[in-house]
Amino acid sequence: MRKPIALAFGAALAAHPGAAEHGGSTHPAQDGAAPHPYVGMWVTEDNRVRHNLLPNGRYDEARGTRESAYQGRYEVTGNHIDYWDDTGFTADGTFVDDNTLHHGGMILYRRD
Repeated sequence: MRKPIALAFGAALAAHPGAAEHGGSTHPAQDGAAPHPYVGMWVTEDNRVRHNLLPNGRYDEARGTRESAYQGRYEVTGNHIDYWDDTGFTADGTFVDDNTLHHGGMILYRRD
């Protein structure tokens, strides 16, 4: 089982805003730094699964009519995302491009 690692916020992302594109680990911003490039809502085509990647390194996932079905923290390294649910469940995914996320056998798309 993979152990969660602490999220590091702040100046590193502000100083290197393109780190995710070059394989570096980036985290959501705090204290006025630019937000992580993948922050926002990601949904399946049928809108059944909705991942909201929050700027503070947390996520909130809705499933069907169940809002906040899963909540926890996330970390992005390059185009890879790791999730640590508050209940201890872990998952991961891959950002195929700026608008497509493959996660747990699902394909999610960025919603504006």
